[in-house]
Amino acid sequence: MLTPPPLSLYLHLPWCIAKCPYCDFNSHALAGELPEGDYIDALLADLEVDLPRVWGRTLSSIFIGGGTPSLFSADAIDRLLSGVRARLALAPDAEITMEANPGAVEHDRFEGYRAAGVNRISLGVQSFDNEQLKRLGRIHSATEASRAIEAVTRAGFERFNLDLMWALPGQTIEQALADLEQALAFEPRHLSHYQLTIEPNTVFAARPPELPEEEIIWDMQQTCQERLLDAGLTSYEISAWAAPGQASRHNLNYWCFGDYLGIGAGAHGKITLPAKGHILRTRRKSHPRPYLKAQENGSFIAEEAIVPDEQLPFEYFLNRFRLDQPVPWTEFETRTGLDRERIAESMDRARELGLIDSDETCIFRTARGKRYLNDLQALFLPR
Repeated sequence: MLTPPPLSLYLHLPWCIAKCPYCDFNSHALAGELPEGDYIDALLADLEVDLPRVWGRTLSSIFIGGGTPSLFSADAIDRLLSGVRARLALAPDAEITMEANPGAVEHDRFEGYRAAGVNRISLGVQSFDNEQLKRLGRIHSATEASRAIEAVTRAGFERFNLDLMWALPGQTIEQALADLEQALAFEPRHLSHYQLTIEPNTVFAARPPELPEEEIIWDMQQTCQERLLDAGLTSYEISAWAAPGQASRHNLNYWCFGDYLGIGAGAHGKITLPAKGHILRTRRKSHPRPYLKAQENGSFIAEEAIVPDEQLPFEYFLNRFRLDQPVPWTEFETRTGLDRERIAESMDRARELGLIDSDETCIFRTARGKRYLNDLQALFLPR
């Protein structure tokens, strides 16, 4: 039976100082003055569009992403979060994360963000190597990255994430490990450690850099993973490492097929509607200009569609199998509204290939299933 899962809120702030050549997110280089006040007004008006679909539900987490949200002042973030609280109930222990980039934030703003209610910072460091930062199009230096981390901890944020990339152009195993050592020196309780991949419609796709060979990438991954384990961090998701109890609750809700309101230019949302017996996907207008203009008539939504039943198993397992934890059958059934018999054929094939095990209560992804994750996920595509 279809049951509402936990509910999160994603707020997208789309501007950056410059667009990085590897980035395929909906972000836009800032030209002129930041329309801070108008955009906060638009976000709150946009949120009201979705309110009738989630009446009575409580937010378990908020994530302010981008773009570069730290371009916005602490006062703007305070007004945004105050507006959210006036419209939706927040759990007493709600996780409220904001992304920030070194070089795109005045360090004393972190105190202001914390006073506004942000209780977790995700800092886009990417590398501590100045040459790599230039190749990646980052606007900060290694020194600025270190100072930003120090400013985050000085502001009193006990929970913060560092984004760190590996398999960078020309990078050696020793260089990747040196980056990791510098990150670990700050004792982060959460680290997003992810491989640089070339995405379509990016500058790197048009002019690909020379990346390390596959054998070096594999050895780099194994070496870095061993060091992360030695540091007391656990890989609870393919690219996410955390100390005990420090996993990102917001991201866990995504990966467990939870619900989330997607508010802001280009934001995507997912809302379970048990009374109607379906799950709804939404997408907002992508470019900031038409998105801001949508305040005139509330036309923020560019697209919305019901997820067909035959697509639900793939959508569920696409993210769920990224987690290093068993999948309860009850979670699959309540969050998709489907009986387990609907996926019997795919399950049998996955077992034959050694990608999963299962019993009456749970599905278990094997080590082989983790290594060949794409193949495992593809077994649940509609036929």
